[in-house]
Amino acid sequence: MRLLPALGKKATQKVAIADHDGVITCFGMKKGEAVPVFKTLPGPKIARMDLGGAVGTPQEKIFVCSGSQVRGFTKKGKQFLTFEANLTESINAMYVSGADLFVCASYIYNHYCDCKDQDYFLSGDKINDITCLSSEKLPHLIPVLACQDRVLRVLQGSELAYDIEVPGPPSVLELYNKDGGEEVLYGTTDGKLGLVQIGDCAAATKWEIENEKKKGGILCIETYDIIGDGVNDILVGRDDGTVEVYGFDSSKEPALRFEHVLTESVTSIQGGCVGKESYDEVLTATYTGWVTGLTTEPQRAEAVQGDEVRMSKETQSKIEALRAELEQLQIKVLQGREQYQQTSQSSTAVSAVPIFSINDKFTLCQDDSSYSLTLEVQTAIDNILLQSDVPIDLLDVDKNSAVVSFSECDSEQPNGNFLLATYRCQANTTRLELKVRSIEGQYGTLQAYITPRLQPKTCQVRQYQIKPLSLHQRTHSIDPDRPMNRLSLVGQFSFAEIHSWVVFCLPEVPEKTPAGESVSFYFHNAFLGTQLEATYCKGEGHFKSDNISTISILRDVLSKEATKKKINLNISYDINDNSVSHTLQMIHPKLEYQLLLAKKVQLIDALKELQVHEGNADFLIPEYRSILDESDNLLEEYKKQPAHLERLYGMITDLFIDKFKFKGQNVKTKYRGQLFCLQQIQKKRISAFVVVAV
Repeated sequence: MRLLPALGKKATQKVAIADHDGVITCFGMKKGEAVPVFKTLPGPKIARMDLGGAVGTPQEKIFVCSGSQVRGFTKKGKQFLTFEANLTESINAMYVSGADLFVCASYIYNHYCDCKDQDYFLSGDKINDITCLSSEKLPHLIPVLACQDRVLRVLQGSELAYDIEVPGPPSVLELYNKDGGEEVLYGTTDGKLGLVQIGDCAAATKWEIENEKKKGGILCIETYDIIGDGVNDILVGRDDGTVEVYGFDSSKEPALRFEHVLTESVTSIQGGCVGKESYDEVLTATYTGWVTGLTTEPQRAEAVQGDEVRMSKETQSKIEALRAELEQLQIKVLQGREQYQQTSQSSTAVSAVPIFSINDKFTLCQDDSSYSLTLEVQTAIDNILLQSDVPIDLLDVDKNSAVVSFSECDSEQPNGNFLLATYRCQANTTRLELKVRSIEGQYGTLQAYITPRLQPKTCQVRQYQIKPLSLHQRTHSIDPDRPMNRLSLVGQFSFAEIHSWVVFCLPEVPEKTPAGESVSFYFHNAFLGTQLEATYCKGEGHFKSDNISTISILRDVLSKEATKKKINLNISYDINDNSVSHTLQMIHPKLEYQLLLAKKVQLIDALKELQVHEGNADFLIPEYRSILDESDNLLEEYKKQPAHLERLYGMITDLFIDKFKFKGQNVKTKYRGQLFCLQQIQKKRISAFVVVAV
């Protein structure tokens, strides 16, 4: 969605919006009603829209991309351009500046000038968005690519000038000053917002805002002076429906000035004057096609007399118009049902399954080491069935109002299930957010069966891979001073084959084989904080980690994958005994915290009973009084972390088994003794468990 420039100082702006049916709709608002300007015929799904025009003139020409084709329209809807980019993949990002057109497919960047090929670049990871900088200080247009591997890539012609590390996978880019500047705003899939200053040879981060309140990922950003203080504010739309306005005060970092929550993910956000002259608005478009305006116009409260509300004539006319529109829609629905019944009962009837789109996202949350599964449908959801053939924990989500029920599973069977859960949604629920926590080393498939409220009943299945090292996240560097264990593989395998094995084992690795003869990736474990380095090429693979269990999982899985391809591997490893105590020291504070939390939760009921019996809690020592005061928070935190202690016990047990496995000893029969020691430690709260486990 884009707002076309206003024709005069006081004129309202027209709204241009493109959809998945390939339709471009342009409309304006008059007396609270949408007045169409033009509407194109349906066609291929439109992925992106941008405004352009000659440099120095109003940017009022509409450009859209579908597949590998770019089309241009005037503000009145006349098509003036059809350009075929001849890309093997569909365009997913576009930027227009004068006669320059910049387009990006999944991994490919192309620059065209007057529809003639200028520059080309192959990215090392998936490209999510593109923008270009121009200013008096810069000699030429500088393209900036937002890439999935947590990097902004700055290009110069067909070459990479340099890259900038950002704290999360960037999903969207926006120029802070559209008239020319060197500052780029970015939003990440995990909800972080930041500003970087781009130079010809280097860049600097000006500020970053963490996602402390665990809001959704950022899908769109816009800059507009909505507050009216002469400084551009930042408008942000998130995938959980949150709309935010950030403004600048005396400090250099923005502060949240306004927040509003919609029921659907916000796919586009714009600032301008649409509904009424002289009143600015924040305009949003959501996934299912709703366009909403949040206005700065003061809203008059209705007069109240007794129990009755006296409405103004303007409000009454709006309500009457809405009622008339609702009645017309109800009549259309009844007519459609009757027509469907007649068609389905005829002798020539053909069964047709209703088609519906699903917007889904399965991402690892670093804060709580869980996977967030977000499912959004264009119509109301009836129920969602989750099925998993791998052990996972299902966590509570505050925003989730659906009723969940569990079915018994028989995991002993060869193709048995570890999880069968059904979410029954309330009426008009179009978006559902779920959270699961996996166990490293146990891998398989999580499936979601989505059934909407459609007739006839239909269902779609989405599959999500739980990878062997599912809690690992990409990072740009590791600590070289840690005690590292090494695993080396040598064999008759190609670069593409070993890359496919790494993709199978680890998340956030690009599926496309990297360019060049070798590649290095760095990871850190979101739960423990341990690290992993993977370096491989044709015929060789080298893996280093400060956690023996990570090396053990890699050895088992890579051997299994090579055996499937009938490839002989020469496996060697170098185990650093110091890494065991190092990993245990990283587990220790987490275990101690969970033991203390469990003990506090166990005391809450007894302390509350004492408080009721005595009438107050003044006689208790300060430690117990604080437990009573924080009881709600403690219970909520404990509820959000089911089986947390057991998970930590399991990690220590795996560490014990893996340490001796690399020495050629099978100690699986002895791990029950280790678990008994840990349970005794829990009872006595001894902090010297590291020595016992080693």
